[in-house]
Amino acid sequence: MENSNSSIEGNNLRVRKLELSDKSKGFLELLRQLTVCDSVSDKEFEDRFKEISMYGDDHVICVIEDEISGKIIASGSVFIEKKFIRKCGKVGHIEDVVVDAGSRGMQLGKKIVGFLADHARSMGCYKVILDCSDENKVFYEKCGFKKKEIQM
Repeated sequence: MENSNSSIEGNNLRVRKLELSDKSKGFLELLRQLTVCDSVSDKEFEDRFKEISMYGDDHVICVIEDEISGKIIASGSVFIEKKFIRKCGKVGHIEDVVVDAGSRGMQLGKKIVGFLADHARSMGCYKVILDCSDENKVFYEKCGFKKKEIQM
């Protein structure tokens, strides 16, 4: 995967894959800024982490860790859908993009989305799609996405 463990503008932030130890670095608290994320025990987290890890590069969760504070301040995921159409093509689905409220305005969301889209393309996806709310449409357009059709 490209850009793995790369620093962002030298400010002690790095993009990398989710690690098991990230539960203790505020990963679930970050997800709560996005949507409902109930309490998850260490065992439940480890079991789900192992389950997702079994998909290898077909399901990637990436995070940005502030190495000074040791906190996860941004995250997103991509999974690769394998199809029969388009000569057994693949589609990347970006999900669960979130940046900590105190870290917004630093282009971290754009870095996460770029990292995930680059990964999907490197896996041979003919398109990368995501769903978003109307208020996030402008952000994703800045990331290079275009509105297409209606999701229901």
